[in-house]
Amino acid sequence: MATSTKKIFELFVSKVPWTLASKELKEYFGQFGQVRKCLLPFDKETGFHRGYCWVGFTSEESLLNALQKDPHILEGATLQVQRNRKVFAGQKTNKDVLEES
Repeated sequence: MATSTKKIFELFVSKVPWTLASKELKEYFGQFGQVRKCLLPFDKETGFHRGYCWVGFTSEESLLNALQKDPHILEGATLQVQRNRKVFAGQKTNKDVLEES
């Protein structure tokens, strides 16, 4: 059985203003390189996102480019950006959440 050696080039972003959607985050982080995914979890009760997200890049170079910029400011708010060091195997994607609705 082969083990997955797929590298994960992912950021964990917190302090995301409620006015932003995953589309805007993906466009913003796209300036640093190709974004593979942007996962912005929503709260079922409030209908708003939870204020944090994961941004996955296709290359380590893109990830490092994003980490070199400080601060990241969107909608007048300073985002807290750090390298994601954990693998979220069971995490639902935005697509999975939309399909359940």
